[in-house]
Amino acid sequence: MRITYKFRLYPSKEQEQKLLEVLEKCRFVYNKLLEKLEQDKPSRLELQNSIPKLKEEHQELKEVYSKVLQYESYRLFSNLRALARLKKNGRKVGRLRFKGKSWFKTIHFNQSGFKLIKTGKRCERLHLSKIGDIKIRIHRKIKGKIKQVIIKRYSSGKWYACIQVENNVQAENAKNKLIEKKVGIDVGIKHFLTDSDGLQIENPKYLDKSYKRLRIEHRKLSRKEKESKNREKQRIRLSIVYERVVNQRLDFLHKLSRYYVDNYDFIAVEELDIKNMVRSYLAKWISDVSWNRFIQFLSYKAENAGKIVVKVNPRGTSKEYKFGKLDKDYNASLNILVRGLDKVGMGQAEFTPLETEPLPVRASSVVELGSSFR
Repeated sequence: MRITYKFRLYPSKEQEQKLLEVLEKCRFVYNKLLEKLEQDKPSRLELQNSIPKLKEEHQELKEVYSKVLQYESYRLFSNLRALARLKKNGRKVGRLRFKGKSWFKTIHFNQSGFKLIKTGKRCERLHLSKIGDIKIRIHRKIKGKIKQVIIKRYSSGKWYACIQVENNVQAENAKNKLIEKKVGIDVGIKHFLTDSDGLQIENPKYLDKSYKRLRIEHRKLSRKEKESKNREKQRIRLSIVYERVVNQRLDFLHKLSRYYVDNYDFIAVEELDIKNMVRSYLAKWISDVSWNRFIQFLSYKAENAGKIVVKVNPRGTSKEYKFGKLDKDYNASLNILVRGLDKVGMGQAEFTPLETEPLPVRASSVVELGSSFR
């Protein structure tokens, strides 16, 4: 099983300059490979074998670890496969474009070219071939054999290492486990979710809370002269605000999904078509609430823990009143649970709907207390 850990990097000015140079050289190789692909139509193997010749023509490419440059061939064909899938699904697609300056944000070290060095201090060291030993904050234990390290630069200027490991520990088999606790979850905009046990989590609305600050930073950016140093500084300030919103949202989703995986054996959720939903006037709020990301987190954590997550058709869940006159969202969560159990052939759940209103829980409680907020 593959697991990815994300840790903050603290490169020195010299190391950061090297990282930026590697990103630029990767962009150069990608564009050269795309040019060759359009002209000669080579196979993937032929294209990858052309990289050594490219290094002979441009000696500065020898300063980059070989497997980092080889990955650009994989990236190119991966992008082509993505376009083919979109076209197959009926989407109108164009062609791959040459990448402009600052487009590349990631450096891939696959299988080799990296090493974690323990120092016993607050920050360990991550050795990257032809770059050096960079400070890295390991805030959690890495379990498994490291297979790949992806160095990522964010728009705010921060650097992170995404470490992918192969974990020999197999996920528990959900089929062999006794299913005792079951829950149905209905998601919404006013309330992030309402479950069949009567728990109702408010929508944190992180984007709305930062809206005033974002307007100010956007206004400042629009007044800066293009391509000036002051404009670049302001762009970073704006990126920091956006990054904070994303981090708040991810923290909330991780803690909430962890709560349900820790406390339930069977979880039924709606199978939502987010792409069509964001075409409505509610697009801004739907994108901010991130239901799909929550369900993704719920699914992979449940798989690792040997729990069951079932997706059901959301059509009509709020309109079917099988349990009497109840809160609309609470009623929907009960219907989702029933549909989920029917889908896996477990029959209807034996439960008595709450006679009281659902229990509201503030989003801040989820963040502060984690999976023990209830």
